[in-house]
Amino acid sequence: MTAATHSPSQHVMVLYTGGTIGMQASASGLAPASGFEARMSEHLASQPALKVPQWSFREMSPLIDSANMTPAYWLRLRSAIIEAIEQDGCDSVLVLHGTDTLAYSAAAMCFQLLGLPAPVLFTGSMLPAGVPDSDAWENVSGALQALGQGQPHGVQLYFHGKLMAPTRCAKVRSFGRNPFVALTRNGGVTKAASLPGELTYSHPKHEASVGVLPLVPGIGAAQLDALLNSGIEALVIECFGSGTGPSDNPDFLASLQRAQENGIVVVAITQCHEGGVELDVYEAGSRLRGVGVLSGGGMTREAVFGKLHALLGADLPLAEVRRLVELDVCGELA
Repeated sequence: MTAATHSPSQHVMVLYTGGTIGMQASASGLAPASGFEARMSEHLASQPALKVPQWSFREMSPLIDSANMTPAYWLRLRSAIIEAIEQDGCDSVLVLHGTDTLAYSAAAMCFQLLGLPAPVLFTGSMLPAGVPDSDAWENVSGALQALGQGQPHGVQLYFHGKLMAPTRCAKVRSFGRNPFVALTRNGGVTKAASLPGELTYSHPKHEASVGVLPLVPGIGAAQLDALLNSGIEALVIECFGSGTGPSDNPDFLASLQRAQENGIVVVAITQCHEGGVELDVYEAGSRLRGVGVLSGGGMTREAVFGKLHALLGADLPLAEVRRLVELDVCGELA
């Protein structure tokens, strides 16, 4: 189904979280600034040939550099998006967000807003609006136009004329107009036949605690235990290749075994830009599977991090969380 077959948006809610797009100079450097609604209105008014849907504007509080984004902020953003659709009469949402953690937030919202009957786009810019060669206005106007043309329900990332699935892309450049790239990931994919009601957008969610540990040569149980003993509910292990780790280290494996026994969900993904985890290919991977590590398949770090927050934040039974980790919920394993 193409975007042209979807109903054009008539009234967009623009949610401004801060980020480079609206930053202005301060004594300490560029910082998030209020007043973006007026600047956006002025710019769009100066482009009479530009046809965009009607829009409303809401400034989130606090405005942040996206490097300061947190899962707690995600829950406020989730509530603001739902409120825009269910209470404010909008039929779509455009989120203005800093690029550093944009892919994380957009991926998280894919899981937090399952079933929301509206399209949600995320965009931002690499340079602030108003500075020479800024990409801010082209991304704002392009995203609004994309919504006006009609988009499917769910969350997408819009940047430099492209629409991307947030669960399949990442920021790979700190410069230029194309910082985001759709990654070629693969792995065993089984679509979830049905989803528990707790995962739908209408069900309340709470904050969860998820850690991430990239594996490096020589990593040992001490580093792993430091994370596992920090109070986390889940841990993402970024493995080598197709899902290998220090399988000849009995202390490391014992720590992972204790994690499973203590109810901590451990998921393996690959450090590679392409491919995915297949824990049964190498002995070093099958030993991880043997102590309870789950396969993240081809999930990106952004996708699995957001997915675990949603699964754990829905108060699902632990067995159900573990089952759904390895099943495709909204295209993260496609």
